[in-house]
Amino acid sequence: MQARRAPHRRLRADPVTRSAQVHAGHPFPARALSEQLGRGPFSLVTLFVSPDVNLDLLLERMKRSFGDTPVIGCTTSGEIRDGYADGTIVALGLTKDHFATETVLIDDLGRLDPQTLIRELSRSRQRLSDSHPNWQYEFAFLLVDGLSLKEDELAALLSAGLGPVPLFGGSAGDGTRFQSTWLFHKERKLNNAALLTFVRTDCPIRVFNFDHLVPSAQRMVVTEADPDRRIVRQINAEPAAREYARLLGRDPDQLSRFTFAAHPVVVRIGDRHHVRAIQQVDANGDLVFFSAIDEGVVLTLAEPRDMVEHLSSSLDGLTGPSGKPQTILAFDCILRKLEAEQKQMVGQISNLLQQHQVVGFSTYGEQYGAMHVNQTITGVAIYPPGS
Repeated sequence: MQARRAPHRRLRADPVTRSAQVHAGHPFPARALSEQLGRGPFSLVTLFVSPDVNLDLLLERMKRSFGDTPVIGCTTSGEIRDGYADGTIVALGLTKDHFATETVLIDDLGRLDPQTLIRELSRSRQRLSDSHPNWQYEFAFLLVDGLSLKEDELAALLSAGLGPVPLFGGSAGDGTRFQSTWLFHKERKLNNAALLTFVRTDCPIRVFNFDHLVPSAQRMVVTEADPDRRIVRQINAEPAAREYARLLGRDPDQLSRFTFAAHPVVVRIGDRHHVRAIQQVDANGDLVFFSAIDEGVVLTLAEPRDMVEHLSSSLDGLTGPSGKPQTILAFDCILRKLEAEQKQMVGQISNLLQQHQVVGFSTYGEQYGAMHVNQTITGVAIYPPGS
């Protein structure tokens, strides 16, 4: 079952955020999104853009529609507003009455300068603290090129410069093509880049990361790998794809992205298991991963719990002393959507996302604290101010 293509939606507004959505083929998408969002004013508008969109044209018209409002965003492997969708543009506006933001552009992931970046992060955070000293809540979110192969290194570096600020993020996507992913900052189109946005607010917040996977007793060892390219050539001293298929009782020629979504592998780090998701089998029969992998790593096959039940329980669990979130900004792994399609759960998952006011996109990977992870949903729950 394919994710739904969302129609041109009515304005959804609440006291702290506003969201909007239009089809990728809309003749004037920037204007339509701006009209749906309303006058604001906004401290930031973030766009999650289908790779089917003419991004150059969208950016060309951005200034005319959004004026001086800062606009950032990325391409996706699916959009989220009224549930899962493909072929749309989703916008989320953070109102100036409740949010202050600063975005740090990291424009070349191949030439990271840790000391300079950490200084810039510290200054940005301090400016927000000085300008809004009475707003006590803060978080940071990251948008990063999903084909850069730099997410693991970047997440670890950023965590060192963020101090107590909770971080989550998502890797830009390209549907299921894996050819080119893009970010944009104002009217500038970027790849091999990242955008780190600090947010200070008077709204209580909770940053989260959920997955529905349970490690099994079946383990395997990576015995040959190319870590720079996230490629595993051998598992248990056997050709990687063939050995993975054998452990599943599958024909190696029948491995597909649906197989990888349904039968992920995890690594234990500290007291938690983290998914090391498989992207594809290459022409050599090697396994290409979405995140860091190396020789000697012990992989464990994981089994999924019921995705609908787990997501329902997890989202309900975000209700707390502050009540229910008014908005949830979330980045959801493409493999979760593929699993939902394979198991014909797209409608049920979409209903849950809609009921809980989830806005965001499907990713090529997620960042949570110092970790780059896969097959999770991560984000921030935003509660009413004063609650």
